[in-house]
Amino acid sequence: MNVRRLHILCEGQTEENLANETLRPYFASAQAYVTVSVLNTRRTAAGPNGKGGVGRWSSLERDIRLLARDSSIDVLTTLVDYYGAPSDAPGMGDRPRGTAYDRVAHVESAMARAVDDPRFLPHLVLHETEAWVIACAETLGELVGKPRLSDSLRALATSAGGPELVNDGPDTAPSKRITRLHPTYRKTRDGPDAVHLAGVEQVRLRCPHADAWFRAVEERLGTGRSG
Repeated sequence: MNVRRLHILCEGQTEENLANETLRPYFASAQAYVTVSVLNTRRTAAGPNGKGGVGRWSSLERDIRLLARDSSIDVLTTLVDYYGAPSDAPGMGDRPRGTAYDRVAHVESAMARAVDDPRFLPHLVLHETEAWVIACAETLGELVGKPRLSDSLRALATSAGGPELVNDGPDTAPSKRITRLHPTYRKTRDGPDAVHLAGVEQVRLRCPHADAWFRAVEERLGTGRSG
């Protein structure tokens, strides 16, 4: 079987841990060779806390284009939060008034057109990586020994209409909600661990935008697996 290479460009340490520990073996099980890197400006700026974030589109675009020079990459994608994405990124200034799903898809499509490489599959996590963690609320509660945390996060997701629709304001983004409920939450460790233990299928079941990305990656890799 022809093994195809998938490269995931991550926003920061949280996404890097998630990609290495969970996404790499998941796609590898479908005979894909997965490599991972972190946005260069975040690698030095994040420091020991591993804080992500992308300042300007030019920084993200530069890394994408550098990676695109590598002809051994069959599919090049991103693991970057929609919340806090560069305000000057393609499509951000003319997003439609539709749903959050419509808006993020609009930006991703604009990013693809701007880079103009058939191997590039933009992916912005709606609204941030912690939406995947909220999708795995039961596992997170067990992991940190707080069953009530699971109940609170499930109620939050239900109220919002799903983990990916939890409000993305500076004080109400998914990561802020989790930290408010569990102040000792370790963003770079507890979140990725919860997703890893719960499994990708849990995320795919509860996060439609994430599921669409998994399907798109699998189609491009030619794995033939569906969620």
